[in-house]
Amino acid sequence: MKKLQLKSNNWDLMEEVLVREGVTRKAFSGEGATLALHVLQPDHEPKPHSHSYEQIVYILGGKVNFHVGEEVVVLEKGGLLVVPPNVEHYAEVVGDEPVYNLDIFTPKRAEYDA
Repeated sequence: MKKLQLKSNNWDLMEEVLVREGVTRKAFSGEGATLALHVLQPDHEPKPHSHSYEQIVYILGGKVNFHVGEEVVVLEKGGLLVVPPNVEHYAEVVGDEPVYNLDIFTPKRAEYDA
């Protein structure tokens, strides 16, 4: 029987990457999807962008105005949102607390691979 090549890691031991001032990320990818935790500080500059990935957003803490196309969705702890591929979007922190934004991207984002 062929031995599986399993990919594993410990989230608590993974290095946090500085994306830009006020935004950090940890990420872990499988063959078809990427899980990424973005921490957005209240003073970060939102950067509207789009990408070819579907993005599922899950807010673990804080409050954010999530802009998707022409729509704005207010998300707090427990909030979920699907961002379709190729639609401009960005997050704007509301208040003084950092936002803990857990994202699932499909297909996987090779540039986030850890």
